[in-house]
Amino acid sequence: MIVSLRKTYKKFSKHFWVLMFASFIDMLGGALIFPFFSLFITQKFNISMTQLGSMYLVWALTSSLLGNTLGGALADKFGRKTNMIMGLVASAVSALLMVVINDFAWFFLAIGIVGVFQDIAGPARGAMIADMVPEELRIDAYGMFRIIFNLAATIGPIIGGVVGAINFNLLFIADVIISLAVAIFVFYYLPETKPQHENKKVESSLGQTFKGYWQVIKDKLYMAFLAVALLEVMTYIPLNTILGVYLRDVHGITTERFGFLLSLNAFMVVVLQMGFSRLVAGKNPMLVMAFGTLLYALGFSMYAYTSTYVFFMLAMVIITIGEMILAPVEQSLVAVFAPKDMRGRYMAVHGLVWIIPFAIGPLGAGLIMDNFDPRLLWLVDGAIGMIAVFGYLALHFKAGQRFIDRQNDSSNHQKASKMEKIALDN
Repeated sequence: MIVSLRKTYKKFSKHFWVLMFASFIDMLGGALIFPFFSLFITQKFNISMTQLGSMYLVWALTSSLLGNTLGGALADKFGRKTNMIMGLVASAVSALLMVVINDFAWFFLAIGIVGVFQDIAGPARGAMIADMVPEELRIDAYGMFRIIFNLAATIGPIIGGVVGAINFNLLFIADVIISLAVAIFVFYYLPETKPQHENKKVESSLGQTFKGYWQVIKDKLYMAFLAVALLEVMTYIPLNTILGVYLRDVHGITTERFGFLLSLNAFMVVVLQMGFSRLVAGKNPMLVMAFGTLLYALGFSMYAYTSTYVFFMLAMVIITIGEMILAPVEQSLVAVFAPKDMRGRYMAVHGLVWIIPFAIGPLGAGLIMDNFDPRLLWLVDGAIGMIAVFGYLALHFKAGQRFIDRQNDSSNHQKASKMEKIALDN
């Protein structure tokens, strides 16, 4: 095992591991808070599930949508590092505001303003991984990023569940300190990786950079893939938004026990993700995506007809296996589609796959839970997942070879670039 870990470490550059370390510390701060955010909001402001869903809608539409789009353009225009630092500082400011604001209307306003800057870092981090890692290692690299994320998510909910049971405000204070510390670390130790333009007219203004989004939208195969991926993510969104409140209100699951349930998800990814990444590498991507989404549909729908903690854990195991199959393939496909000088914008448009479900999913779930049998939520969720399964299968039968060709073209282009660089060096 030690030999295997050493080989994995040597496979990637030192700067990649610096990015992974900074990401781990940053995501640990987020993992202290986000799984319990719905619990915190409903407890602090005593709001309905529909109001909670409305808050997520405001967060996504006025914050994440604008921040993600701005972040993608800024990452391609000015570089990845600056965006990451800006996002970390904004994260610290927003966490502090969560503590001091006691009026729900002002809370809405704070989310709308701060969130614009908080989501700027996402496209930059995804693009930086693609910048650092060659094509043949990207599935492994994004798999490693999933491990780092879930290692933080394993530790964070355990700590957050215990501390949150004492005082939720302590979680936000911890996130302030962590975010600022990581911003300083990134400033001193992480290099800029933005590629130089090659054989292209350099975009001379930020406005021209924003116009590049039109090129992304015209990539029809990519947009078709994102349309189906949006439904897949819609299936997944309740895990970190509604599930905790549902288990608390319907089944009496405590904050601590919900934290351990999330930690099971994260622990499985930490231990098993690289094995699943290697298992699906080289396979037809649309069939892989369809199978992973099928596991989502099965796992989430189980919450409609199970009522014991053991079966809640089994459902989480099924969901997690689906997640380990889906995540690295989906992220590597985004890097395959994107020209290297447009990776930030391609990552930003891919972010819509998360932002739109995050905007409408919790609101729809809240309406169901407030007005119907709450168990109906998970049947609807499973049905959306099955629609996504058929969507991926349709893409496979209609354009499956084109997805494979895109992967091969990207790999061949990178190999040619390497050979050209070696020839120039000699």
